Amino acid sequence: MSSYFYFTRHGQTIWNVENKICGATDIALTELGRNQARELGKMIKEENIHIDEILYSPLIRAADTAKYISEVTGIFAQAKMNFVDDFDGGETMLHLCQRIYNLIDDIKNDSEDKVYLLVAHNGISRVVQSYFNNMTNEEFSAFGIKNCELKKYIF
Repeated sequence: MSSYFYFTRHGQTIWNVENKICGATDIALTELGRNQARELGKMIKEENIHIDEILYSPLIRAADTAKYISEVTGIFAQAKMNFVDDFDGGETMLHLCQRIYNLIDDIKNDSEDKVYLLVAHNGISRVVQSYFNNMTNEEFSAFGIKNCELKKYIF
């Protein structure tokens, strides 16, 4: 059973610069965003942070972030195509949390004892944080992480 895993937010997009919420819109990384991903990869490699596999959202900003990290570190990347869906009618926060909590449960109970890095979005970072910490509604909605910030969560 894995005892911890890592989470990061995708690199910077132009909508991040403009303070727009990307949501399910497929927005690409800026050059800074690509560099942030490469720098995170270098940090993971230089600090010998043990990660067995990278899981990521299929939206291009997360997928490209994962690709740049993988290129620098050599860590195998596997797409979880249902990690972040394109929701025509929208998904409730409870359904989103259920989906992400189930994924984290699967990681926690992984019989192969791998260490994973999840590459996703700021909204998902709130869900991951709430899995490990009790949060008020205000704390939940205010929580966020910087682009390509690496957070370690211990089970």
